[in-house]
Amino acid sequence: MDALDAIDNRKSVRKYNSKLVSKEIIERIINAGRKAPSAVNVQPWEFIAVTGLNIRKKLADVADYGKFIAESPLCIVVFCKDTKYYLEDGCAAVENILIAATALGLGTCWIAGDKKSYAETVREILRVPEGYKLIALISVGYSDDDGRPRTKRELKEVLHYETF
Repeated sequence: MDALDAIDNRKSVRKYNSKLVSKEIIERIINAGRKAPSAVNVQPWEFIAVTGLNIRKKLADVADYGKFIAESPLCIVVFCKDTKYYLEDGCAAVENILIAATALGLGTCWIAGDKKSYAETVREILRVPEGYKLIALISVGYSDDDGRPRTKRELKEVLHYETF
């Protein structure tokens, strides 16, 4: 699947089957994340691939809108060093991960991290050193959701030339 098809087909998936995600696929997805652009090429990101059920359950328990993390075979957690543009850089990496996973036939859901009340708890669960900010938790797996991507606003509604 090419990049534009992956973008068109990407959707938030909250139901997964039990098929495991191979280490090779995990590494391909994370590799896409690490290739994201970052301000002044700081590359502040760190990625944690959580496959163990016990830790996924702990993450699901604290994430107010991520209870399904326990059911996904993989949760990728993205942290960034607390730099000036940590959020922009981290979100670029997350988007690359979402698109790469879709291109490889996986479903994902971006669960908020930054500014959430559970961010510090997630940092502690995963033993991340101080000085890092939680960007996102991403559930990843083979989808059991047969729904279609949600409708997006039409291009003519959001595209402006020269001025708003």
